[in-house]
Amino acid sequence: MPKPEHAPGYVPNPGYTQDDWDAVSDNPALIDDELAAARPGPDGMPPGVAAAFVSRIGRPKAERRKVPVTIRLDPDVVAAFKATGPGWQTRMNDALRAAVRDLSAA
Repeated sequence: MPKPEHAPGYVPNPGYTQDDWDAVSDNPALIDDELAAARPGPDGMPPGVAAAFVSRIGRPKAERRKVPVTIRLDPDVVAAFKATGPGWQTRMNDALRAAVRDLSAA
């Protein structure tokens, strides 16, 4: 069978050449023992890499966690906050916090 002009999956790109692609595209297939020993995620990584990987997963932990609640509000109130764009829930929380300060100052 003749050798194809390009390696499978190769798409011409100014960032790499066919020779670059050929240098990395000829990895041997994994054998059954290697597949059985493979571990997903941080368990299959060197300790230094796993530590960096785990430390960047998800959002940073908040100092004070928010409490999920269900509340019924007038549609015009919700519409007014939503009309201010992304982050409207945070702005609503800030408005409620200001109201609490006003109540405790009175």
